[in-house]
Amino acid sequence: MGTDAVFLAPAIPAIAFALILLTGRRVPGIAPYLSIAAILASFAVWVVVFMAFLDDGGGTRTVEWFSVGGFEFTWGTTVDEISLVMLGVVSFVAIGIQIYSLEYLRGEPRLWWYFAVQSLFAAAMMTLVLADNLLLLYLGWELVGLGSYLLIGFWWERRSAAEAAKKAFVTTRIGDVALLIGFVLLFRATGTFDISTITDLARAEVIDETQLKWAMILIFGGAAGKSAQVPLHVWLPDAMEGPTPVSALIHAATMVVAGVYLVVRLFPIYELVPDALDLIAVIGLLTALLAGVMALAMTDLKRILAYSTVSHLGFMMLAVGAGAPGVAMFHLLAHAFAKAGLFLGAGSVSHGTGQTDIREMGGLWRKMPFTAVTFWIGALSLAGLPLLSGFFSKDEILLAVHGGRLNDGFLVVAFIAVGFSVLYTGRMLYRVFLGRLLPVNENAHEPGIRMWAPVGVFAALAAILGPLAFEWGHDYMGFVSWVTDSEEGFHINTAITGSSVVIVAAGLYLTWLIYMQRRVSASAVRRRLGVLATVAEHKFYFDEVYQWVINQAVLPLARLTAFIDRAWVNDIGVDGPGRTTRWSGGVLRYLQTGMVYNYALGMVIGAVVLAVIWWSV
Repeated sequence: MGTDAVFLAPAIPAIAFALILLTGRRVPGIAPYLSIAAILASFAVWVVVFMAFLDDGGGTRTVEWFSVGGFEFTWGTTVDEISLVMLGVVSFVAIGIQIYSLEYLRGEPRLWWYFAVQSLFAAAMMTLVLADNLLLLYLGWELVGLGSYLLIGFWWERRSAAEAAKKAFVTTRIGDVALLIGFVLLFRATGTFDISTITDLARAEVIDETQLKWAMILIFGGAAGKSAQVPLHVWLPDAMEGPTPVSALIHAATMVVAGVYLVVRLFPIYELVPDALDLIAVIGLLTALLAGVMALAMTDLKRILAYSTVSHLGFMMLAVGAGAPGVAMFHLLAHAFAKAGLFLGAGSVSHGTGQTDIREMGGLWRKMPFTAVTFWIGALSLAGLPLLSGFFSKDEILLAVHGGRLNDGFLVVAFIAVGFSVLYTGRMLYRVFLGRLLPVNENAHEPGIRMWAPVGVFAALAAILGPLAFEWGHDYMGFVSWVTDSEEGFHINTAITGSSVVIVAAGLYLTWLIYMQRRVSASAVRRRLGVLATVAEHKFYFDEVYQWVINQAVLPLARLTAFIDRAWVNDIGVDGPGRTTRWSGGVLRYLQTGMVYNYALGMVIGAVVLAVIWWSV
């Protein structure tokens, strides 16, 4: 079994989803183990395919689905470095999250439905990353959106969860409309959905330059919606209303990185559209900066992590905009394991304490030492602490910005964004795990092995994956070189790396002074910031602006559209011809009576009228 067997990876969870739907209600206890067995099988398929790829290389496998008017619709898979990284991350993270869910959701009456949707979600994400054509990719893309809607709204009886699910669905649909239009523009220009063929035609300058530019900008609009880029980021923090394992799954390795994966997959085309890359870089940098500020103002542990995710997605987009898709994939890999461990660790904290507000926490390392250590590893990795994997990937991003196609103004702002990431990390770690243990947390405790084991594995990976950046010989020049099939190996810029380390040290020291030594008053800092702190606490008023637009523009327009549809389209356009025909028939009924004397009277009246007209003329 070689790379041709890769289609089994999404197929097995899809079959598990169907089986759970058929048997879940009658035998609910089998659903979790069927789902976990399916995702384990998918990971085993990835291992086999990965080994075969190292031996023989990859390629594409295409099967005709159906044809219409001479155009063939195909199911196809692409096996290359990018798809293999994504497939491995998705399947492995999903395994840990599903095992964690066994204990976290123990006793949940709808557990069978949860694992059914988990299987659907995994199958959809794997389909997305393996698709060799835009049509199949879009199918997986929309199924991922459906799965996220069902998982975020799993506790639909809670209004907040139902609203969060709708918000995620509607917000990402805005981007998806742009994505679909972009795909249609490419199809119209090339006559195919095949990604490699479109890439070749774009390089051959067959596609009109303006049409190509707008197609790629619109496609990035879809990626921005899925990957929560400003201003379409507002759905992601609210997605915390779902179960914590769902948050880990969505934030770590699946839905939110789909947009990053898409722009990386289409990067050979984006290279031909500098304006689109500039837009990606600007939006990515703005997202990294603003989300870092918002994370610093949050008090809910999961929301801090949510805005951290948004910020790091911005860093990934910045790397792509700088012309370094391999660097974006490296940070995606480091972020996936670190953030999966962080969200599951946050679930362990809330499970053991019953708290989610960091102001109600403190000193938890005494009661939850294992959770504390693993949480610190994941958080410090993403903050950029040297030797942890996030340090290497973030350093690569800064190097890409400095040595790539962007000017150094981007680098300055990127350093500021890195500084905010360190500040919210230090604040979170000190407030939750260090300091005085509050009486309300005296009964805090570690979770069972099914919860702490996945967290430990993810933390270990977040700690040790950094050396993947290094050159291991002539056959492996470093992760970035391998994933992009280039010859450029890993290198270090002493000034940039040193500056990054100084920022990390300074940020952690400053937060230590504020939250541990109390030498600097956090409330005093907030008062000094004044309106800036208020704006950050209100999340830059994005939600308020959107609500105003909905109330003042969308709803009135919807009511006007409904009136036009009812009064003009329905009452006049549809019912009007029927009413006219009925009225005309009623009138004609008095003329067409079938009685001779009525017709004779009509002829007499007609003759009289004609005579009067004739005599008057």
